Order: sequence, then C-alpha cells, then structure tokens
Amino acid sequence: MILTGKKAVVTGGGTGIGLAIAKVLAMQGCRVAITGRREEVLNEACKSFGGICVKMDVADEVSVVKGMQHIADQFGGIDICVANAGIAEGQNIRNSNFEFWRKIMAINLDGAYLTIRESLRHMQMKEWGRIIAISSIAGVRGLKGAHAYSASKHGVIGMIRSLSADHAKFPVTFNAICPGYVDTDIIAKNTASISERAQVTHDEARAMMVNLNPHGRLITSQEVASAALWMCSSGSGSFDGQALEISGGQL
Repeated sequence: MILTGKKAVVTGGGTGIGLAIAKVLAMQGCRVAITGRREEVLNEACKSFGGICVKMDVADEVSVVKGMQHIADQFGGIDICVANAGIAEGQNIRNSNFEFWRKIMAINLDGAYLTIRESLRHMQMKEWGRIIAISSIAGVRGLKGAHAYSASKHGVIGMIRSLSADHAKFPVTFNAICPGYVDTDIIAKNTASISERAQVTHDEARAMMVNLNPHGRLITSQEVASAALWMCSSGSGSFDGQALEISGGQL
C-alpha cells in the first residue's frame, strides 16, 4: 500500500474516471474524498471504497472553497488533488451561443482552477504533493465539432504547465492526463447526440468515437486510473509539467 497516510480529493468522483481513480488510491492506503453535484450518486460511490463524499459544484467558487475546507478539516490537509470534474458537449460554432461557451469553461477550466487553487492552500508544499488534472486528447489537438470543449482542455494543460514551472523547486508535481475516448456515461450521452445530429444509427454513432482511438476500442477508466496512480508513486517525482496521452496509439 504505497500511499498509506496520504489524503486525496477527486472531483467528479461519483462515476467513471473519477470513481476509478478514487478506488485505486484507496486500495493503496489513501484516505479519499470525492466530490460532485449529485449527493445520491456520491453516497453510493463511497460505499465501494470507504471514502467520504462532499457535495460540491466546481463552477461555484463559494462551493469549492467550503467543500475543500471541509475535506481539509476532516483529513488534516490534502496531499493529492485530482481535478477530474468536467463535461463534454459539442456544438457547431455558427449555431452556438455565449451561454454554452461559458458553461463549458465554468466547469472544465474554471472548475479545475478553483479545485487546484484550494488544494494548494491546504497542501504542505515543502513536504510532498501531487496535482493531476484530467484533460483530454482534445487538449492536445482540436476535436471536430467541439470548439469550446477543446479550448477548455487546452487551457487546463496550459495551467498545469505554468504551475509546474512556478513550483519546480518544490516536491509537488503538476501533470495532466489526456485520454482518448473512454468507456463512461459521457460516451452514452454523446452517442445519442451524434446520432441525432449526424442522422445515423446508435451503433454507427458509437463506432465513430471508437474508431477515433487508433487501437479500435474504447479506453477503460481503470487504464486512466493506473496512470494517475503511477503519477502518485515514489518513482514519479521527476515527471512534472507533462500532458500524458492515453489514446491507444499515435494520433
């Protein structure tokens, strides 16, 4: 149990990638708190790994400040922060509006900023720490039909790289994970959306996303969680300021 005694917070931890990361950290001895907006989902998720859950909206500064303070009070600090909460929605920019743009930015970029800022305020910077942001393959290349989502995920990587440079002399690392298409609830939602917009069948819409991963299958949440666990391991101290692509091959 390589992380015994460490304290971690995972936003958007009730399902998908966030829950997979919470479980693997807990299995390695971490005390883990998960956050999200749906209290019933959080409560059910916590039963699976024995952590604590805090209802928190990453797009609301007051909610994040209070939520992170509560976690720090419960744990006596924060050592690991996984800024995972996010949404993936696409629109044609000609039919888009500023409200849609701001919603994506508020959750994906502002939410990561607030989560990381508050984590650092509760972290022993001279001892040890890990900051991990879940970006996307859309953060390293433009994703067709998702201008706002791609911009938000590019922004997350830029923030991580800047924070890494700011804290290079501290034993705290800042990294981003950039998955391709992962088998989560988001895929199911996007399948329905693509099917409607492109006027194709459900199976054809799903195949469009699967085929964008070079190895021809969806990535599992556990694969992303394994990468996050390695970033928290004792041998990862020099892995800093990076955007790790988990995409099933070269893109």
